[in-house]
Amino acid sequence: MPVIKKNTGDTREPLRSIPGKFSLSLRNRIAFSYSLATAVLLALVFTVIFFTVERVVYNHFDEELDREVSEILEKQPHGTFDIWNFDLSEDDNSSVEHGDHLNRKEHDENRDDDDEEFIQLVSLDGKVIAVSANLAGNTLTFQPGWPEKRFRSSIAGQLAVRQVQVPLTGQKGKPEGYLLAAVPVRDALIVLGDLKQVLLVSYPAIILTLFILTWLIAGRSIRPVEEVIAAAEKITRENLDQRNPLPRHHDELYRLSTTVNALLERLQDAFQREKQFTANASHELKTPIASVKGTLEVLVRKPREREHYEERILFCLKELDRMTKLIDQLLMLARYESSGLTVSMEPVNLAHHIREAIVRIRSGADQKNIPVSFDGPHSCIVWADPSMLDMIFENILSNAIKYSPSASTVAVSLSNRTGFPVCSIADNGIGIPEKQLSLVFERFYRVDESRNSKTGGFGLGLAIVKKLADLQHITVSVKSRADSGTTVELRFPHI
Repeated sequence: MPVIKKNTGDTREPLRSIPGKFSLSLRNRIAFSYSLATAVLLALVFTVIFFTVERVVYNHFDEELDREVSEILEKQPHGTFDIWNFDLSEDDNSSVEHGDHLNRKEHDENRDDDDEEFIQLVSLDGKVIAVSANLAGNTLTFQPGWPEKRFRSSIAGQLAVRQVQVPLTGQKGKPEGYLLAAVPVRDALIVLGDLKQVLLVSYPAIILTLFILTWLIAGRSIRPVEEVIAAAEKITRENLDQRNPLPRHHDELYRLSTTVNALLERLQDAFQREKQFTANASHELKTPIASVKGTLEVLVRKPREREHYEERILFCLKELDRMTKLIDQLLMLARYESSGLTVSMEPVNLAHHIREAIVRIRSGADQKNIPVSFDGPHSCIVWADPSMLDMIFENILSNAIKYSPSASTVAVSLSNRTGFPVCSIADNGIGIPEKQLSLVFERFYRVDESRNSKTGGFGLGLAIVKKLADLQHITVSVKSRADSGTTVELRFPHI
């Protein structure tokens, strides 16, 4: 095989040292990764180019040697291949010498080696029988044991050559020796060396240039991301209403900006709700505390009648009960939002729980002379948590009685529509404006503060109903209009 130094395919990048694995910015990582991938691909391409050119050059020499051997063989008398009488004469300016000891002519230094062909005849045991005079005291490399024509690169003296070794068969069909022909490849090696030098020099230059261009393009591409980061860093709880500017093109960066803006919308909404919740909870707790404190301060100023003390103490107990109920409801909501509530789902008789809930709120309904009716089957099995189900019905029924005028009615019905049990609770109370229906499940929300303040409610009942219903996959909907009553509908999943 040719003794030619091959391209090592060195893919080391002319980059500055990397301080740490995770210290590179996105811009540098893009440029580095792209350059590294291109370096590997370019190394493969340059290697393929070099060896392809080398193969083409050697194929050209092999074709020339094939023609030379064919011309020599054609000169021999037909059917006679006596190796000792083989005719190696080529033209007027080349000569051949025979014998065991060969006195070869000195090589003409003024001739161009690349225009010469070297010929050598060798016996089976490797003895040189004849050589062309232009070898100038050198011989071609012989390798015994090759039964067929073989091409290879070799050295003749100090001259690099491409040679062919052809077995010669005598009249009896037995091999008698070998014909070796060679041509100099000095100029070809110079060209291949220049090509290798060009590839090796251009390789790091291309990679370095590509890295710089990729770095600049990556910086320009991620500039909108940096703008989003800069805008997001300026947003605090005091200016949550600010939004990131949207890019002109509807691409991935546009989606990123819209997603961040949507996140800010949700954060602002959650922050406002929590702020309102804190204010409302503080207000609702301060009211009974202030009432109890004021009542007790009045009682200690001077002695009073027994009946007066009993009346004031009962008032204080009522306010404390109200505050306790509010705290319990707040704790329940907090447990729900922290995933602290556990649901124990089991088959329950929905009609039985509705009747029990009506019995429990009967005293409050009787005080306002409000009859509560129930229309439905005796048994309706659903999949629910019994304790949560009782709490849902008590809150809805309590709201219905609380916001209904005296001597009105509250009707509870249970039906099975298309296989899904549906419970409907309708009252004739103050109703809810249509535009406010979507807000009734928010904590501390009240349709009319001036009217609701007299009822003693906190605005937490329907919020608790919604949370408990969601845990059990129960769908809650409200239908109402101002001064026309309200209907709350519970749709249960099929068992």
